[in-house]
Amino acid sequence: MDIKAVQNSYARWAPVYDKTFGAITNDGRRRAVDHINAGTGTVLEVGVGTGLALQFYKPELQVTGIDYSEEMLAQAKKKVTRLGLRQVAELRQMDARQLDFPDDHFDTVAAMHVLSVVPEPRRVMSEIARVCKPGGQVVISNHFKREEGPLAVLERVSAPFANVLGWHSDFAIETVLGEEILEIEDKKALPPLGMMTLLVLRKKAA
Repeated sequence: MDIKAVQNSYARWAPVYDKTFGAITNDGRRRAVDHINAGTGTVLEVGVGTGLALQFYKPELQVTGIDYSEEMLAQAKKKVTRLGLRQVAELRQMDARQLDFPDDHFDTVAAMHVLSVVPEPRRVMSEIARVCKPGGQVVISNHFKREEGPLAVLERVSAPFANVLGWHSDFAIETVLGEEILEIEDKKALPPLGMMTLLVLRKKAA
């Protein structure tokens, strides 16, 4: 999926995202934030979208959100203002393939239902690993393809329509596991039907 396709797709979806894809992925988003809330410090949410998760972070955290879509960010900024979310430190337009942050900068990096929609997800994971502090965590909720069963067939059939749907239905988990500095700490299937996965990775300490 190229960056222009992503931009066009999310410009179309921004006004209705919360009640469509946002509603479908809400459980994974809440569980990811619940996990993050057990910790402290700074959080980077990559692909913050319309800001669906922002209100669930505990006030003691300092959350920075980035997204490529100006239309999505506009919705997120409205939420922050309307709800008075003091845990949100900053919302910025940014390409996740080239994060404008120093190395070892955030205690936690979250990527919720975004890695299967970005161009060059391996490059995005490399950037996520770079800006995460040693000993910090990367928290991912995402759909990963199945190897067998009826849903696996549906995922393969849907794959050629990625630019229209706005996401890759056949996204392999191996795509996000290529950074040697990140170790799997937890992995669990999420409802409904285990279609989503919560994945927690820990950056090796220096």
